[in-house]
Amino acid sequence: MPISKVGSKGIKDASLSADDLATGSVTNAKLAGSISNDKLAGSIANAKLANSAVTINGTSIALGASGDIVAGTDWQAIKTANYTAVAGQGIFANTTGGAFTITLPASPTIGDEVTIFDYAGTFATNNLTVARNSSKIDTADADATLGVDKTNVRFVFIDSTQGWRSVFDDVSTNYGPQFVSATGGTETTSGDYKIHTFNSSSNFVVSSLASDSSNDEVSYLVVAGGGGGPSDWGGGGGAGGFREAESSVDSYSQSPLATSTGITVSAQTYPITVGAGGGGGPSGDNVGTNGSNSSFSTITSTGGGRGGMESGNVAANPGGSGGGGAYNSTTGNGNTPPVSPSQGNPGGSPAGTNASGPGGGGATANGGNASSGGPAGPGGAGATTSISGSPTAYAGGGGGNGPLGATGGSGGGGAGSDTSSANSGTAGTANTGGGGGAGGYSEGSGSGAAGGSGVVIIRYKYQ
Repeated sequence: MPISKVGSKGIKDASLSADDLATGSVTNAKLAGSISNDKLAGSIANAKLANSAVTINGTSIALGASGDIVAGTDWQAIKTANYTAVAGQGIFANTTGGAFTITLPASPTIGDEVTIFDYAGTFATNNLTVARNSSKIDTADADATLGVDKTNVRFVFIDSTQGWRSVFDDVSTNYGPQFVSATGGTETTSGDYKIHTFNSSSNFVVSSLASDSSNDEVSYLVVAGGGGGPSDWGGGGGAGGFREAESSVDSYSQSPLATSTGITVSAQTYPITVGAGGGGGPSGDNVGTNGSNSSFSTITSTGGGRGGMESGNVAANPGGSGGGGAYNSTTGNGNTPPVSPSQGNPGGSPAGTNASGPGGGGATANGGNASSGGPAGPGGAGATTSISGSPTAYAGGGGGNGPLGATGGSGGGGAGSDTSSANSGTAGTANTGGGGGAGGYSEGSGSGAAGGSGVVIIRYKYQ
């Protein structure tokens, strides 16, 4: 039978086999320190152990095996094209050949990291986009843009509220991940700038701001609706008020009326009002109406003044630009209420009894003066700006009515009709704020024309 006890005299070396020992008769306590490593070498398989592997940074290695385990950042081969990162990776991004995108991991967990290094120092020339892959970046629902040379940035994921937060090798470096992000109107781009054009009233919704606050300043153009023309021997309608600003980070060809300070926006909704053009006077000796105001944030442009009319001695109205007066009535003043730079000019001057009608004022010039028995006055010239990405004129005055109808001012002003016929004036062009042309003649046939509706344009750096 198997041995369960060993006497004090001991056992001769190599005289016992495993079959000679009773099960459970030799415990760990009885073996402690008595069996050296050299006696066990190769005799215990991993399968006999409760823990047969070690796991580091998510990588499992069996005891006795060999393998590579990355204990720090897992730096990848240089990337020159779109790439989706894995948590823990470091990426040398080379944009020498052109801009591309690094996409952050999907479904990240707290503590996940991705490090990005500007390999060739070309991020300013060819930006690197960091796609958020549904998570926020620095609390914003927007991709990041790395646009500073030699940037070394580490993105660390916190949670769904904070998203990926950026940590830089140089805390003074601004990677500029979030330019202004906004919606509203018709969106177009011109180079690095996004343009929102509002042809009707709506909202400009700013969802996130730039990490560099100077990029929160937007350029704007706010043009009001033009004034309407009368239906009998009168002056053209004045153009809608014209107000423009080019931000300090923009460089398009502005109008001579633009200021050098735009509006610094915040993350909020900005109501946009686009003014309608004033109505033209219906045939039968009727006067038109003023255009309506346009507005964005703190900027309001005033609607153009209606043109004056001979019948009833109806005076022209003031407005962004004033309407032209009839020969027996006064001309409307421009830049009313006054702002600096001026938003418009007065209508042209009447010339006395039985004279033709003067033109309505435009953004950059007075309406043309009337002449006694001669041609009517043309509408005042508008202003040309490239805020939309191409040079466009706005806010021209409407032409007066007379023996020879007058042209409207550049920037959408409508032409006046010839008093020798029953023609109507020409309407101001929609979304230019042009004044309406005067129409009709002394017998009351023909009609005055409506002013053109206004427009609001907002422009900012988006990449």
